[in-house]
Amino acid sequence: MSHSHYAQPVIAVVGPTGSGKSDLGVNLALALGGEVINADALQFYRGMDIGTAKISVEERKGIPHHLLDIMDVTQEASVADFQAECRAVIEDIHSRGKRAILVGGSGLYVRAALDILEFPGTDPALRQSLEDEYAAKGLAPLRARLEEVDPVSAARLGDARRVVRALEVHGLTGRPFSSFMPQREYYQPAVQIGLSVDREELRERLGQRVHRMVEAGLEKEVERLDAQGLRHGKTASRALGYAQFLRVLDGEMDVADAAGETIVATRQFARRQLTWFRADPRISWLDWKDPGLASRAVSVVRAQE
Repeated sequence: MSHSHYAQPVIAVVGPTGSGKSDLGVNLALALGGEVINADALQFYRGMDIGTAKISVEERKGIPHHLLDIMDVTQEASVADFQAECRAVIEDIHSRGKRAILVGGSGLYVRAALDILEFPGTDPALRQSLEDEYAAKGLAPLRARLEEVDPVSAARLGDARRVVRALEVHGLTGRPFSSFMPQREYYQPAVQIGLSVDREELRERLGQRVHRMVEAGLEKEVERLDAQGLRHGKTASRALGYAQFLRVLDGEMDVADAAGETIVATRQFARRQLTWFRADPRISWLDWKDPGLASRAVSVVRAQE
């Protein structure tokens, strides 16, 4: 695809949870005449506000925010669907002379929006037959078959779900699953700004944030969403905090234990996010505590235009 078609790059603000991405996104939009696109998979869900630290209407400072509150908790988030929707929103924003600013820490969703990345389809019947075979014979014969048709994936994938998916894709497309792995090549011009954190300070901040969520009524939020089908949603029910507080509602855990488990899981998630984003050499990293963060971010964007 010709990059000359695009007048200006997409801006992406990335980094671990709790690092201040939402605020920087708003400040960049104010400075550059932009609109924000959410790239946090859990903020797609209506009503999942406290536990996802969703930016409030007041905090948006009048900046339009896209792809927030677009799904019910019973729906399953799809990276492929997000890619199509996000690119349509980017095109709409740019067509109006505004800047598209992608904000979020869901690494694969950010990659799907920014990079050349194909998503092979699915075949429920083929998937079912592979799952039946796994149930009957175990993983060994499936892994042996994968080693024949796609040794790269066989070496990378360990769990049954992914092995089944790799065989499904090969059966469906005739191509090895590994051939769909993304290269670091932008779909259209982009500038990525990452927030560089002090890890110990972030650990402390995330602990405090979970306690604030509990005080703000996370248990009540989960109870309300449970009545709307939360525990039946494949994506939403596994979200940090929500999974733990469903167990509180079921009497399996008390609030203090749920908060503690959520803190541990959130810190682990932040570490995985940092590992993911640090692997991308195209990201320009800025200090999350820099008082001049917004102006430095604007300078990074201007330098890459």
